[in-house]
Amino acid sequence: MGDFTHFNEQGRAKMVDVGEKPVSVRTAVAAGRVLVNEETFALIKSGGMKKGDVLTVAQIAGVMGAKRTPDLIPMCHPILIDGINLELTLDEQRRSVEITASVSCAGRTGVEMEALTAVGTAALTVYDMCKAVQKDMVITDIRLLKKTGGVHGEFERESEP
Repeated sequence: MGDFTHFNEQGRAKMVDVGEKPVSVRTAVAAGRVLVNEETFALIKSGGMKKGDVLTVAQIAGVMGAKRTPDLIPMCHPILIDGINLELTLDEQRRSVEITASVSCAGRTGVEMEALTAVGTAALTVYDMCKAVQKDMVITDIRLLKKTGGVHGEFERESEP
């Protein structure tokens, strides 16, 4: 199966054994956005959404999502996360909620999936909090921005969508 490590000799899915890998400090930063209309943007900005403070609830949901990643993504290892930080900001020009998640650990496997899951969970929470006002929101551009640590070394995205 080439370079795909999550398949056994029979081509079936398996969880990679990371037991022999050295422990190293690992970080990952992911981002995404939720595009909304003018009315929804104004309600998020003013705190006028009936379900509550959209950005705070989505931030907490993102942290919870990162912590639950191995329960959602079948081949992800449960890891001890050292830190999770989510930042949600409003972009007036794009009329969007911009989401950035940073995750870190000292472990044998990376935290890219935890950072991406944090962003996805936060974005879905924004949608849930605002769906009574707008049904056609768009969750978009979920991507890994940067990662450090491990045998594959560092990665940093060169361009932004």
